[in-house]
Amino acid sequence: MKRYMQYSILAIALFCIFTACKKDYQDPSGPSSEQAYSSPATLANAAVGLQAWYAKDRTGLLYTTVTSGSLLLGETFVTNPGNADEGQIAAGGNKILTTNVVVTGMWNVSNKIRYEADSILRRTGVVVADKSFASGLIGYTTIFKALALGVQANFWEQVPENTGTPVSSGGVKFVPAKQGYVMAVAALDNAISTITATPIGTSFLANIPQNVDIINTLYALKARYALYAGDYPAAISAADKVNLGVQSTLSFNPQINNPIFSLVTATNNIYNVVDSTMGLPVPIQPDLADQRVPFYIARPAKPKFNINGFFRSSLTAVPIYLPGEMLLIKAEAYARQHDIVNGLLYLNKVVTKKASEDAFGVGAALPPVVAVTEAELLTLIYKHRRIELFMGAQELEDSRRFGRPVLERKRSYFPYPFVERNDNPNTPDDPAF
Repeated sequence: MKRYMQYSILAIALFCIFTACKKDYQDPSGPSSEQAYSSPATLANAAVGLQAWYAKDRTGLLYTTVTSGSLLLGETFVTNPGNADEGQIAAGGNKILTTNVVVTGMWNVSNKIRYEADSILRRTGVVVADKSFASGLIGYTTIFKALALGVQANFWEQVPENTGTPVSSGGVKFVPAKQGYVMAVAALDNAISTITATPIGTSFLANIPQNVDIINTLYALKARYALYAGDYPAAISAADKVNLGVQSTLSFNPQINNPIFSLVTATNNIYNVVDSTMGLPVPIQPDLADQRVPFYIARPAKPKFNINGFFRSSLTAVPIYLPGEMLLIKAEAYARQHDIVNGLLYLNKVVTKKASEDAFGVGAALPPVVAVTEAELLTLIYKHRRIELFMGAQELEDSRRFGRPVLERKRSYFPYPFVERNDNPNTPDDPAF
């Protein structure tokens, strides 16, 4: 039985009313934890459910992160003021309330994924006897645990150290966002070591969406989060292990549509792209000949600019990572280690790349760029990350990490949702901006 066809019925059975990260996510009307995690099949179902939580509808992390990142960095604008929560994010600053539905949804779903992933990983060694099945289960589950940690570290100044600690035990503690990236890398390292020791069995692969390439995705996410954590040698090493010709995506079907297309592109009733400048200031706006601009931004008669790229149809798959991201990770990691020659080398692999040379058809097809100083090189890397990864939910982390002027973003970190502060005494103070 192809459990992945509708992502996982168990994801619905485990649905609960979202609350703070310390809460028990068990749904009293659904199966008990022991029933939900009692066999390899149910564990696999639960793991596929993580992808559903990440990818589907307006509550999933795909919608909330793409929406938040693009609005905060001025790539998009709200087309209908009736969408008050998206409007708050577009306004930024103290206009973003602690009850904002998009922000609260991102917080709650990322905690939900972390909680369920930990539950699956904790039981795998006990329930699954087939090591090759267990290897795949650990790898696939860890992808979504790492993504959830990465989302929290991207959008909040501090992140929960764990999930599930009750108030009676002191509640969940918080750690700096950079430590959240370190935690993600540690989880990914464990999964990579497990798969290296025992390759993934075909019996497990039959249970998950075929569009997710587990081992390449683990290395790609390690490269991303090692870079964000400041471990540049590890970022380069991991990026080197990613096969840039392999696609790894979140796939959709007639029952579960691409949420950005269905809710945003198709309706033009929530937000849309501003224009072909892609939210960048004048000195680093895209070159007129950059072929990535028409890839990501359509030019219909009305509206003048419209979302394209990976949100152009209800069935368009969304990459978990892009080949160009791996090249740009290496460019930045070399640059931050003061190696301008190699930094420029990998940057120009992206700048000169043609659409036909990219697994997803993303190509600038421009002449090579020149940078003499490290500062010039880093500015160019930032520019091309913003273009190559347009509406890819990495904009806010990039803006902070590259030390861009505060005026270029609407807020540096989100405030903590009211539901978290109300239930968890350890909730940090909200950042000023």
